[in-house]
Amino acid sequence: MTVSSPPTLLHWWKRSGQLDPRYLIMFLITLVLVAAQLRYHMFGGGGYVRLGVALLTCLVTEALLSWFLRGTIVNLQSAYVSGLSLTLLIKPQGDALWPFVLGGFLAIASKYVLQLRGNHLWNPTNFAIVTLLLAAPSRISVLSHQFGNDLLTNLVIWCFGLAITTRVRVVHITLTYVASFLVVNALRSALLGQPLAPEIAPITGPMYQLFIFFMITDPRTVVRSRRWQMAVAVIIAVAEALIRFASDQAWPLPVAFNAAPPLVALALVGPVAKWIDLWRGGQAKAGSAAIPRSTGSAATS
Repeated sequence: MTVSSPPTLLHWWKRSGQLDPRYLIMFLITLVLVAAQLRYHMFGGGGYVRLGVALLTCLVTEALLSWFLRGTIVNLQSAYVSGLSLTLLIKPQGDALWPFVLGGFLAIASKYVLQLRGNHLWNPTNFAIVTLLLAAPSRISVLSHQFGNDLLTNLVIWCFGLAITTRVRVVHITLTYVASFLVVNALRSALLGQPLAPEIAPITGPMYQLFIFFMITDPRTVVRSRRWQMAVAVIIAVAEALIRFASDQAWPLPVAFNAAPPLVALALVGPVAKWIDLWRGGQAKAGSAAIPRSTGSAATS
């Protein structure tokens, strides 16, 4: 009689490759939310109501828009991720719930309205938060540093985050951005004569963790080439550093630029990069279609 051995870590890693990547992403965003609640009690004072409102708005909006525009209800994974991300990142004035309703609607509707050749140009959550910050800066802020520097909490989130982005095959984007962030901010620290730790500390906060694991790696909004994906990540890191520098110099910028530099950098750079990528792809297809085939030669793809 053969006794089966218990599943090993390698066994579970191989099995995770059979899962739809969207469910791995759902697990990671849920992990961030649970860690935030257990370690920092983020849902005190009406937080569960905000979570429910954000999730309900995103799920209902996704279901209705997909039904009316596509004739079927699509997978609601993206809406779930958007709802949790909005709950984690938005800090409204008082106990206001309208930012979660409006933010949820903007996030999901942007996927159906702001499209080019069937691709949405902005990450939904990124678009919603930046729009809210630009429209109502006195009533909305962004959760940025409240996770603190607790080593265990950050270690758990980063280990799972890197493992899942590796499985989903976008870890190169995350690592490129992190490396660029560290290099650029080390240079910034040296040029300004400031300590290095405060310059790189924000990357341990919830805004950056959601940013590097969900927003900048969004498969629907990244460019197609792996090399250009990494190049765009570097450009976003540089754009963010320029925004932070302008903020330090007290340049007259909208509040959104000071409150959420990485989100604004992605909102500015990401759609342009995606548009160029789609345009170049269209040009390549048009060029291929225009090449006449020689008589008797085999067709090439």
